[in-house]
Amino acid sequence: MMASVVTINRPEVVALIEKAAAELTGGNKTEAVALGMRHLLEQTSRAGSLFGAHPGSVRVREGVDLVASALDVEPDAESGREIAR
Repeated sequence: MMASVVTINRPEVVALIEKAAAELTGGNKTEAVALGMRHLLEQTSRAGSLFGAHPGSVRVREGVDLVASALDVEPDAESGREIAR
């Protein structure tokens, strides 16, 4: 069963909810809290490994630099040079 009432007694939290409600939801405090909770849940659902099913699912051999350029030469796009055709 879900709660039908939530009581928040911390003055700084109440002030934050009131400010967010005034700026974001036309004064609707319930919707302001729901908006914040949805945003937090969305952020945490995107966290994690981009490469596999779980963190640590991709292993890289020692000595492999994932941020180094894969090309041995400077790409023309970065140099500003015209490409001869």
